[in-house]
Amino acid sequence: MHVLITGGAGFIGSHLVDHHLRKGDRVHVVDNLSTGSLDNISQHLTHPEFRFTEDDIVTWPDLNEVVSWADRIYHMAAVVGVFRVLERPIDVMATNIAGCERLLRAVHRCGWKPEVLIASSSEVYGPRTDERLREDMDLIIQPEAPPRWNYAISKLADEAFALSYARVHDIPVTVVRLFNTVGPRQTGRYGMVVPRFVRQSLAGDVLTVFGDGKQSRAFTDVRDTVVMLDEVAAKANARGLIVNVGREGETSIESLAHRVIERTGSDSEVEYVPYEIAYGQEYVDIPHRCPDLTRLHSLTEFRPKWTLDATLDDLIARARRTHGAS
Repeated sequence: MHVLITGGAGFIGSHLVDHHLRKGDRVHVVDNLSTGSLDNISQHLTHPEFRFTEDDIVTWPDLNEVVSWADRIYHMAAVVGVFRVLERPIDVMATNIAGCERLLRAVHRCGWKPEVLIASSSEVYGPRTDERLREDMDLIIQPEAPPRWNYAISKLADEAFALSYARVHDIPVTVVRLFNTVGPRQTGRYGMVVPRFVRQSLAGDVLTVFGDGKQSRAFTDVRDTVVMLDEVAAKANARGLIVNVGREGETSIESLAHRVIERTGSDSEVEYVPYEIAYGQEYVDIPHRCPDLTRLHSLTEFRPKWTLDATLDDLIARARRTHGAS
């Protein structure tokens, strides 16, 4: 299989590269390295079945040619991370929407129909308080939407484009809404909580919990996520659908902080930082977010193998090896 991964030097994209090269597929990555890192894929640069192009999906001149080569496309390229989303609200909208529509247009023009998987986000559900979030629920966008919601709006636009191309041009597109993926290569630089807590705890620093820490999330290890993405993308009955991808079982951010401290054996303390100070502006968080996985489970029998504790232990061990932390 020939696989194109946009944003493939990023956190999830680079694990998709690992996964498909292990399967013996040929993989082409395009990434402008604005949030991705060459370090994430450096081990593959000499692999005979791997090719990397540093370019922007919005302007990449070879897009049409490579789309015509691909059997499957994962569109992971986007401006991501809370800090970047708040700092660059215009770029979020322009890049995320234009990049996705340009890719879908190229697929339509290529005269052949690769499997296409478009990465969306649980952010599109907005400030809902339901116990489980289903793909067929009404979505909430607050009036006079603050910059935080620009990311959700951009992903909703991507979803609308994807489903429209599927209906009008019969392109085999599936949209996946990802829920709080964590694991190796994720960086805390743009607001990701797990790598930030691990780094702070190993350094003996205070773990900074934004807000009151009662907000909860369902965390999924990236190594499970990429298997689910592969299996969903391969399913003909997933075409034209939106599918939640994640795992059940929520953990509060406050509990996560104490869990990391316990597993590192650190004497770090927890400090609660108001959102206004953490983000430099008014910020509305979501009290909890957990996916309804009925649709996912109807498409694949795979169930996540990594528990949150196993993921944390793995990340802690990796950080100690990399930085020589005790």
